[in-house]
Amino acid sequence: MEEGALAKLGQILREARARQIFLVVDEIAWEHSGAGTVLKNDLQSVHVTRFSNFEPNPKIEDVERGVALCRVAKPDLIVAFGGGTALDVAKMIGAMQRHPSSPRQIALKGLPFPEGSIPVVAIPTTAGTGSEATHFAVVYVDGQKYSIAASCLLPRWAMIDSQLTYSVPAPLTAATGLDAFCQAIESIWAVGATDESIGYAVEAARLAKNNLAEATHRATPRSRGAMCQAAHLAGKAINVSKTTLPHAISYALTSDYGIPHGLAVATTLSSVLAFNYEITEEDCTDPRGVQHVRNRLALVLQLLDATDVETACENVERWIQNINGYPTLAAAGITNDDQIRAITRRVNLERLANNPRRAHQEQLVALLRGRQTKTASLNRAATSS
Repeated sequence: MEEGALAKLGQILREARARQIFLVVDEIAWEHSGAGTVLKNDLQSVHVTRFSNFEPNPKIEDVERGVALCRVAKPDLIVAFGGGTALDVAKMIGAMQRHPSSPRQIALKGLPFPEGSIPVVAIPTTAGTGSEATHFAVVYVDGQKYSIAASCLLPRWAMIDSQLTYSVPAPLTAATGLDAFCQAIESIWAVGATDESIGYAVEAARLAKNNLAEATHRATPRSRGAMCQAAHLAGKAINVSKTTLPHAISYALTSDYGIPHGLAVATTLSSVLAFNYEITEEDCTDPRGVQHVRNRLALVLQLLDATDVETACENVERWIQNINGYPTLAAAGITNDDQIRAITRRVNLERLANNPRRAHQEQLVALLRGRQTKTASLNRAATSS
């Protein structure tokens, strides 16, 4: 994890004895980052099949195209270059091209990968998803988001070069950074959390909280580097713990309203924190018990510079607002009761089950309405200051 790390790709190619490369590439990121110049000599020594022109937020149709092309190319190695979409698409292609079932069947049925995957080199150009550090990939099938998990989806190599993020525009920097921050916070209270994942998550949350505003509004090499580290550590955290309720709710916001993933997750972070803080013995889903969950939530409050949950929620909402995010659904313009109820019906059940407090639909409706008054007061305060 260092500036200029991209120049070491040739070393990996030699180590892997690769002659045929399948390059899954975000062309805009490639052009703006100057990667073509850095990698010109390394890529001239191998045969490269290039796959691009996929849409943001991986679609199954794009994965199917990639699998078909990869089977023809028969590569020794897959190189993924770009944001979370490019990395996830590459990871799925590497495994699915060895599977007799179609990519659509694999996504819908959650089929395993007994034949493993072509090795993947993941080169992220945004600081957010942490996909280079996880054994997950997400894909949209007919507008519905599916999460695919298998140990072979974890990239063999991850090259973290903060220079690749220098050209990322402010809105994308904010959105991807919010994803990393929310991953870290959720990882702390997740049912699947361990001491190892919490260690990663705490450091990721601190780095993101202290550096995302600078990286968004007045980026420096230091803040860009810190956010790359935060994103990678958050990826390592959720690779163990998985995500929880804010992510479970976010998928419908991205699918139905076009809200970028990181912004979508952030809209409910404070509301879920307040909801989880009211955990009881009756609705606790963590087998380690209520006190264990409360200890984890106390750690979240500490990270948010607060001694009580109300202050913590206000602090995180103010912070999200400062980087032009949406601290609540109301801030994103979603206030209609029918809209809110439709969102609750689309909540991802796997991510919901990983939340430490159980929630039924009416509680979810109340949760999504819950902090609109607080957001209004924040907006008034910002206007008068």
